Amino acid sequence: MADSVLIESLVVETVVGVYDWEREVTQVLVVDLEMAWDNRIPGKSDDVADALDYAAVSERVEQCLKALEPKLLEHGAEVLAEVLQREFGVSWLRLTLRKPGAVPAARSVGVCIERSAREGELDNG
Repeated sequence: MADSVLIESLVVETVVGVYDWEREVTQVLVVDLEMAWDNRIPGKSDDVADALDYAAVSERVEQCLKALEPKLLEHGAEVLAEVLQREFGVSWLRLTLRKPGAVPAARSVGVCIERSAREGELDNG
């Protein structure tokens, strides 16, 4: 499917990192999501009930990362992708998780993953 829903530069403050000092403070993570969704249905109906609720997805991303307090970005991305696919019926997603300021010479560091559900496993709409 070529349709998708985007959430870009979602900022979440949580405990993240492997060093002792990182486990005692909150830091910023930035999340970008592209999620497959058949937008033809809400496009025709103009009914929010037919759309992927990006406000609910954004809230769930924040809840998940705050509760998880991942040591590694890779772990945060994997858990988050699984939660979003399971709870929102998203068959495919691309998720980028960035940690600004982690490396002084870089704006941010991060990971980008793509995940697809096995055919027939998830159904949106």
